Amino acid sequence: MGKKVEYSNGELTIVWQPELCRHTGICVHTLPAVYNPKERPWVKIENATNEQLMAQIKMCPSGALSYRMEHKK
Repeated sequence: MGKKVEYSNGELTIVWQPELCRHTGICVHTLPAVYNPKERPWVKIENATNEQLMAQIKMCPSGALSYRMEHKK
């Protein structure tokens, strides 16, 4: 299995699989306050709502970005 990097806000976790990324830039153009490949960490999940993040992730053509909802106990 390839590398996976996770970014979480406690409710939603973004999973990025760099080996799948085709660098189309949809994430950067759709939510530039969240995705900035020139910064580290390059994903700032706190800069968008969960709804905005989920809608953008669904547009990722390569499937490099996915998400899961965290269930609180």
